Amino acid sequence: MKILLIRLRRTGDIILTTPAVAALRAAFPKAFLTYIVEGPFARLVRGHPHLDKVIVLSPKAGRREFLAVVREIRREKFDAVLDFHGGPKASLFTLLSGARTRVGYEVKYRRLIYNRRVPRAYAEGPVHSAANHLNLVKALGADVRKAPPLSLPEATAKERKNVDRLMKEAGRGKKVVLHIGAGNRFRDWGVENIVRLIGLISGLRGVRVVLAGGRDDREAEKEIQIRAGGRVPSLVGRVNLIELREAIRRSVLFVGPDSGPMHIAASTSTPIVAVFGPTLPAHFAPWQARAVIVESDLECRPCRQKKCVTGDYRCLRTVTPEQVFKACRRFLR
Repeated sequence: MKILLIRLRRTGDIILTTPAVAALRAAFPKAFLTYIVEGPFARLVRGHPHLDKVIVLSPKAGRREFLAVVREIRREKFDAVLDFHGGPKASLFTLLSGARTRVGYEVKYRRLIYNRRVPRAYAEGPVHSAANHLNLVKALGADVRKAPPLSLPEATAKERKNVDRLMKEAGRGKKVVLHIGAGNRFRDWGVENIVRLIGLISGLRGVRVVLAGGRDDREAEKEIQIRAGGRVPSLVGRVNLIELREAIRRSVLFVGPDSGPMHIAASTSTPIVAVFGPTLPAHFAPWQARAVIVESDLECRPCRQKKCVTGDYRCLRTVTPEQVFKACRRFLR
C-alpha cells in the first residue's frame, strides 16, 4: 500500500502531523509513506523514522516545478492521499494524484476533491490540531486507540557538534531557551517584555537565558542585547530546526509564544512555559508536553489575525513578564 501525505508548511503545522504519521505506521506497518513539504521545512521530516520518502517543493514553485511534482506523484501510483493542509496547492496535488482514496477536511469550495472528509470544527467544542490530523488517519480506516506523541528526526553528528559549540559558548549554568520570534504583530510580545523577563530569570542563581529565533529575528535580537545591558547568549539565525530541538533538549526550560519552536520543544521532554495570544490552547497547546500556559481571558480571542479589533494587541501585551516568570519558577527551583 502506498500513501501520500501532504502538509506544505509551516513549522508547527508540520510537527502536529507527526502523531498521525506514527499512527499510520502502526496501522499499516508495510505501507510506503511519502510526505510532500516545502523546502524551508523539509528537515522536519527528512530522516523521519516513519517515512520512506520526502518530496520537497519550493515555497514559490512555478508551473513547471508544480507539474514535475504532479508527474512524480502519478508515477508512484498512490493508493491513498491524506491532505493535512487543505490549501489550494495541496488540494490540487490531491486531486491530480490519481489515488482512489482521497482523505481531507471539509474545506469550502474544495470539499468535493476528497471522498473521505473530516470536519475542521465541531459543535461540541474545539479539537486540538494534532487530534484532528489523527481523525484523518481514522477516516482511512486505521484503528487509533492511543494518540502518539510528537516525533522528529534525530540530529546528525554534524548538527550535534554545532549545538555542542554553541551551548559551550553560552557558558555554564542551567539553560533556559527563550524564543523571541513573533511571526506577525499579533504574536509579538514586545522587546520591553522580553528584556524584563530576561532580567527576572537571570536573577536566579545558576540559570542562563539563551535566545532563540530565525534570521528574521536578528533586528529584535540586536535590540534585546542592547537593552539587556550585556551579552545574552543567542542561537538566533545560527541553527536549523533540528539543531534548535537538540539545544532545547539539553535545556531545563523553553519559554515562548504559540509558535513553531514551541511545538519543537513539545517533541522533547523539556518543560514549556507558553504565552498564548490570539490562538487558543484548546487548538494548539504543546501536545502531550509538561507545560504551563500563560494567557489573558478576553472576549476577542481567538481571532483570525487579520485585524486587531481593539487596536492594541492586548491579548498578548496584557500578559506581564512577572506572570511568565512566576510560571517559569515552577521549573527552576
